[in-house]
Amino acid sequence: MGKLTIGNDQFLYDGKPIRILSGAIHYFRVVPQYWEDRLKKLKACGFNTVETYIPWNLHEPKPGKFCFEGGLDITKFIKIAQDLGLFVIVRPGPYICAEWEFGGLPAWLLKDPSMQLRCSYKPYLDAVDRYFDKLMEKLVPLQSTKGGPIIAMQIENEYGSYGNDHEYLRYLERGLRSRGVDVLLFTSDGACDSMLQGGTLPHVFKTVNFGSRPIEQFKKLREFQPDGPLMCTEYWNGWFDHWGEQHHTRDGEDVAKVLDEMLAIGASVNFYMFHGGTNFGFMNGANCMEEYQPTVTSYDYDAPLTEWGDPTPKYYAIRDVIKKYVDVPDIPIEVMPKKAYGSVKLDEHVKLFDSLDDIGRRFEGPVPLQMEALDQSYGFILYRTFIAGPRDEAPLIIEDLHDRALVFINGEFTGVMYRNDKQPTINIKVPREGISLDILVENMGRVNYGPYLADKKGITKGVRIGQQYIYNWTIYTLEMDNLEGLKFVKGTSCECPCFFKGEFEVNEPCDTFLKLSGWTKCVCYINGFNLGRYWKIGPQQTLYVPGPLLKKGKNELIVFELEGMQEPVVEFTDKPSL
Repeated sequence: MGKLTIGNDQFLYDGKPIRILSGAIHYFRVVPQYWEDRLKKLKACGFNTVETYIPWNLHEPKPGKFCFEGGLDITKFIKIAQDLGLFVIVRPGPYICAEWEFGGLPAWLLKDPSMQLRCSYKPYLDAVDRYFDKLMEKLVPLQSTKGGPIIAMQIENEYGSYGNDHEYLRYLERGLRSRGVDVLLFTSDGACDSMLQGGTLPHVFKTVNFGSRPIEQFKKLREFQPDGPLMCTEYWNGWFDHWGEQHHTRDGEDVAKVLDEMLAIGASVNFYMFHGGTNFGFMNGANCMEEYQPTVTSYDYDAPLTEWGDPTPKYYAIRDVIKKYVDVPDIPIEVMPKKAYGSVKLDEHVKLFDSLDDIGRRFEGPVPLQMEALDQSYGFILYRTFIAGPRDEAPLIIEDLHDRALVFINGEFTGVMYRNDKQPTINIKVPREGISLDILVENMGRVNYGPYLADKKGITKGVRIGQQYIYNWTIYTLEMDNLEGLKFVKGTSCECPCFFKGEFEVNEPCDTFLKLSGWTKCVCYINGFNLGRYWKIGPQQTLYVPGPLLKKGKNELIVFELEGMQEPVVEFTDKPSL
């Protein structure tokens, strides 16, 4: 048993000086079979601590229904770290940012039309309390004061970037303490006046987040915290990608140089990220400042360990710097084998519009409700209506579309609308006999950072033709979390949106990469596991398939393609393309 405390200019553990050398690894972005491998590589690089966020949306997917099993077994992850001799820093939120869907907040919060997030709004606090009641049952016994490895926990996350409700921060602090948390509590914020004013409490230890200029950043921290150890809780040594951007990289020697500057002045550090992992499923977040920018499936982050767990030149440059300050253990580093399983033809298919009652829930109503009102968190939502004719040509207008819609008239694809369009419109003309109208909307990831967090999905206001609102809709919620109800038929189809299925043999399950040349925009499932999204606009061109998702013998791949492909063939290669 031990406790991390604050000295005049350094951390103390059981009264002895300690420097925190930490790296972020998010257990929920890594298949659990690889947790030990990634943590060993952290220790082999010279780090003594692992830091992780905890995503509320995964652990409480429905109000009052909790999950801490399998890939969400936070207890197991922390105990593996302890067995390897690592300390653990936990950042339980409730908000985590992390380029994660809705910053880790559960989508069902937004069913409350009056919901106010990250403040002292009682229904929000009541939900946080219920979650913390369950979560702290897991974490409190794992504190260093109880013989576990957890040495510190964060209050909220970069709160000064969002608000300044200090009573809210005090409420969270009291909530942690009253549930048995007795390790060091801290806050982390950007190193500027507004963020440090809004996100800190006078009596709580403060840290800052940055990617460069450590002397300057710590000088600003000292204006708010004149003594105590210096710590960068997020040293941004890489960056994440949005769809349609270039892949971000940062030179490893530059990263090592800035680290050396920090360590030379006695500071502690947490690398964000040490190993990024993957936004499996629909868990990517999005930014929204001037325009909406969804994050790609890969969370490689150009981190010291790649998305698939291989050490990079940046890894070794960092280790060389750390060796100047501490003894680095001699631990063998294993590089996971990669396999190219070749081409797979997807020779079965079923159209989405033939499968709505098999995988969706149906609602009838006067207006096109958003996902959250219908207890849907992720995936797609289809709005269907009949429009009587005749009507002269006029714009079809979707008000406040979130995020991307495919429009079909009488079952025929008509066009795409996107929330970044100034006014999403398609001109249509209605003949005397009328038309059927289908609008398929994709939730491409809720905003995870900034003032626009309350990012409801689907059609959030209404649909007009010209000035006239259209009423009387049939709605199908398509969460896409279970595709077992699909009724595939042999043969191929060129009509999308469509599900395509194929099988392939694996002699030895290894890591591989799914290459989707010729496809447009799709979601891919291996043996029922949602690998994530692909979009031909890039930068990401392959999806990472961890070996543990495969099985020896026959494996199944399902691709849900929205717009069309050259041919229903994919390739499993041993080389990634980000």
